[in-house]
Amino acid sequence: MLLDSASLWYRAYYGMPDTLLSPDGVSINAVRGYLDMTARLVQAYKPNRLVACLDGDWRPSWRVDIFPEYKANRIEEDGDSEEEPETLTPQIPILLDLLDLFGIPVVGVDDYEADDVMATYAHKEKGPTRIVTGDRDLFQVVDDKKDIKVVYLAKGISQHDLVDIAYVANKYSIPGDRYDLFAMFRGDPSDGLPGVKGIGEKGAAIIANTFASVEAALEGAHNAHEALAPALAKKIIAGEDYLKIAPTLVRVARNVPLPKIELGIPQPPSDLSPIYQFKERYGLGASVDRLISALGW
Repeated sequence: MLLDSASLWYRAYYGMPDTLLSPDGVSINAVRGYLDMTARLVQAYKPNRLVACLDGDWRPSWRVDIFPEYKANRIEEDGDSEEEPETLTPQIPILLDLLDLFGIPVVGVDDYEADDVMATYAHKEKGPTRIVTGDRDLFQVVDDKKDIKVVYLAKGISQHDLVDIAYVANKYSIPGDRYDLFAMFRGDPSDGLPGVKGIGEKGAAIIANTFASVEAALEGAHNAHEALAPALAKKIIAGEDYLKIAPTLVRVARNVPLPKIELGIPQPPSDLSPIYQFKERYGLGASVDRLISALGW
């Protein structure tokens, strides 16, 4: 099980009451929510490997070099940093320290996003694999043969979707293994990815149903393919410069240099007192107990 940690702690931060504070007044709603979600996921899916994945860089240089606008919509006016709620920022080191105490591997790799880390694990590790995220980017790695599915949290933990090839096909009316191609044409405003100007979800679906690659779609547009209305073909041709970089920009990397670490579910330590002391220090209550129980300690 691969956890998109930033996705989880943002969801926890906004989903848990901001009145949850440590004894010394530090907000701990994101920490408690992250622990609660992780415990529920581990209980539900019973993984034998678990990794909390992080962004080594949320705007990797190799993506920004080819498309400077990549996630530029998330940069604050006073510098190159992703906007983060003031009371969330201090919680992240607390959470990471606690994950370390639990022995849960935390992996982020310089110049790669968490999506790239998760995609590489999914590509290299033997399945089954469950990728936990609230973002759609990882829909492109679902693979029924390798049993790679996305635990999609857009509707929350209780009503989450388990995304496989059929889910993608049904939701977007495209071949389920062509989500990346679909996204190249449609774009994704949340990442500052424009897609091809004038092509929305409907046009992108026509393209993904007809062609297996950007190159094939461009060839079809230039040759007046019968599946493409003249106006759609014209838009594809007009977007040719963007489409040359779109595969590198939109596809997740699957060759991240991952550290060689033990991925198995952590075994109980001989002494749980450091975890209990941490729990008391920050007032984490039953959230710590739930994770201990979920891990079978």
